[in-house]
Amino acid sequence: MSPATTDTTRERIIDAAEECFARFGVAKTTVEDIAVAAKLSRATVYRSVTGGRDELILAVVLRDLRRFLDRLAERLRSERSVSEAVVEGTLDAVAYVREQPAAAAFLVPEAAGHMQAAVAKAAEHVLSVCCDYVRPHFEEAQRRRLLRADIEVEGTVEFLFRMITSLIVMDRDRDAAALRRFLRTYVVPVITGPGAPAAAPAAPAASAAPRSR
Repeated sequence: MSPATTDTTRERIIDAAEECFARFGVAKTTVEDIAVAAKLSRATVYRSVTGGRDELILAVVLRDLRRFLDRLAERLRSERSVSEAVVEGTLDAVAYVREQPAAAAFLVPEAAGHMQAAVAKAAEHVLSVCCDYVRPHFEEAQRRRLLRADIEVEGTVEFLFRMITSLIVMDRDRDAAALRRFLRTYVVPVITGPGAPAAAPAAPAASAAPRSR
């Protein structure tokens, strides 16, 4: 089988997995379900995806995550301040994870169930993808002194991951306005420092996030 055929078969399997996760739920979907949806034999699925169902869950999550990050990057370029980019980006991420059961399994431990071992390894991969997207914006903002100089992108993204997880797990029924106030008061100063300007020009197009698939 040629590399191009292998890639096409893998995408077909990932498409089928995404369909099955939406139809049956992540926990109840089997490799056989995915093979039937893809109109392939189980043997073909196992040859194309050696890590089995857990690898397919991660593949679905990463593909959809990249789509979300592309949309988020477009939106954040229009924000007038780093502070508002942090607030709105966090809110968008919370909404995204709540709407994506497969993503929740990797980002929210309570949703992982029996996949705990796979989740621990996969979460690092998800974190790395997010860092790659955020890094150009982060470095540009630091050059312009809009972020604290003593923080790094990996630690900042991990901190925001933890905040997103907490906001999902401990839902205190805040409305959107109250949640924005909470983020501006307690989260933004950790990243920007207490004296961040209220607004700043959008980052230049050269700092756009990567578009790899």
